Amino acid sequence: MDTEPAALGRIRTVAHILDESVRIPGTTLRIGLDPIIGLLPVAGDFATAVCSLYIVAEAVRLGVPKQTVVRLLANIVVDAVLGSVPVVGDLFDAYWKAT
Repeated sequence: MDTEPAALGRIRTVAHILDESVRIPGTTLRIGLDPIIGLLPVAGDFATAVCSLYIVAEAVRLGVPKQTVVRLLANIVVDAVLGSVPVVGDLFDAYWKAT
């Protein structure tokens, strides 16, 4: 049986990979794979949105309140829509974290 700490660990890992897994050399800034993969038109933003949906699925399984789940989904939609704008969307992805 899966435990809550294990699920929370998986959620944190996915969020870290998407949002802050790579340090920009010479700075203290960190970005994740979201803006990097997002450089691929349409497919990149779709792929990172699917990864973010995994976090939502885990949250639902853990019994997170419906209002929080709706907010998570809204953040993913905003990230996917704004992130899909060429160049500006990639900069947006680098600074705004969906989950």
